[in-house]
Amino acid sequence: MFSLNKILNKLKPSKGAAKATQVAEPLILTRDKHSISRKQIRQSALKVLYTLNEAGYEAYLVGGCVRDLLLGHEPKDFDIATNALPEEVHKLFRRSRLIGRRFKLVHVRFGRDEIIEVATFRAPPEAEMHVDDQGRIMQDNVYGTLAQDAWRRDFTVNALYYNIRDFSIVDYTGGIADLEAGLIRLIGDVETRYREDPVRMLRAVRFMGKLGLRLAPETEAGITKFGSLLADIPAARLFDETLKLYLSGQAAMTHELLCHYHLFDHMYPQTAALLKTEADNYPRTLLMKALENTDKRLADNKPVTPAFLFAALLWEPLRQRWQHYQTRMPEMPAMQRAATEVLSEQVQRVAIPKRYSMVTRDIWSLQPRLTRRQGKRAFSLLLHPKFRAGYDFLALRAEAGESIQPLVDWWTRFQAVPVNEQNEMVQSLSGQGDTEKRKPRRRRRRRKPVNKED
Repeated sequence: MFSLNKILNKLKPSKGAAKATQVAEPLILTRDKHSISRKQIRQSALKVLYTLNEAGYEAYLVGGCVRDLLLGHEPKDFDIATNALPEEVHKLFRRSRLIGRRFKLVHVRFGRDEIIEVATFRAPPEAEMHVDDQGRIMQDNVYGTLAQDAWRRDFTVNALYYNIRDFSIVDYTGGIADLEAGLIRLIGDVETRYREDPVRMLRAVRFMGKLGLRLAPETEAGITKFGSLLADIPAARLFDETLKLYLSGQAAMTHELLCHYHLFDHMYPQTAALLKTEADNYPRTLLMKALENTDKRLADNKPVTPAFLFAALLWEPLRQRWQHYQTRMPEMPAMQRAATEVLSEQVQRVAIPKRYSMVTRDIWSLQPRLTRRQGKRAFSLLLHPKFRAGYDFLALRAEAGESIQPLVDWWTRFQAVPVNEQNEMVQSLSGQGDTEKRKPRRRRRRRKPVNKED
């Protein structure tokens, strides 16, 4: 495993790093002073940019795609900012639709899956009615200028604009200087920006893990001070953020950062409490190995399921409750009760959809069932639709230090051999105490026939 200290000390703040102080005139990097080429930009994004430009509107690539291109990464998405109103953008593209309530956006579709998001320049909230008592933005449907749009964005490195008209980069907030210094810096007053949207703290940590950048001192200090504001974020939104944090290819590193800044405590309090109090290192080891395996699968372009991630994130609170309830009831009912309680508590903070939570429960319930292999049980389990996920989780537990490696080896071989050898493997289990003893069947008492004469 990597060292968190290496992450935090990778880049030290530069003495000359720019502060996000508002200026009237932006820094303009002409084409010869930056590395972005149109060859690196997706054709669909270029088509949207050119269409807007030819219709007489301003059109810019903005945000993470510009940042990633400057850092030499391949952007996941290409977002566009323009002075055209949403309805005007919608009229220009046949395959587009208006979305959003708080702020209208236009999604322009290409092919089956590709979407280019187009947003009109926004201005900061103009009245107190646009924020709640905690300072969170509740209404943001205020259009503005390019400069206003830049200053209302979250971080300086996300406020860079690529102008399709002359291929220049426009920087109002000092994002170029911070990018060169390896810094993530909030734009504007730290407390105000975190109160407007506490999720910015999660975004800052995600960018650290993804880009290898370091937080500017004031941006970092604000996370420690205002982390508790995450308690006010809707559980459904924290689910979306969980997927971004853990399924972006740097899950292990990002998790360490979340724990370092105590943000994990506000999202997964059951697990966080046990990771701190457990004397042995098993819970943390299992979770970190699960996250490292997730990163490896993503790097190898293999599919991953959020259900397996949640099974690992919540395994320790599940395991402890399961053990507790087994002192009062049989193994499987104890498992079901523990799973219900753990998931019910967790969805109060992170709203895990049923399509994932049901699979998570299957993975958990397969753990005791995989110890029962005699008779037809092994063959039946092999046909279970979630067998592979359950088996992988069993192997993860062994890898983390549980004394179940012989069981994992048995199932590994059982999947690979022909049916005749599978039968021999099952038959050889007789007398090994592999499964719980069958309880004798109770004979139903035969009722005496009713005497009609009586």
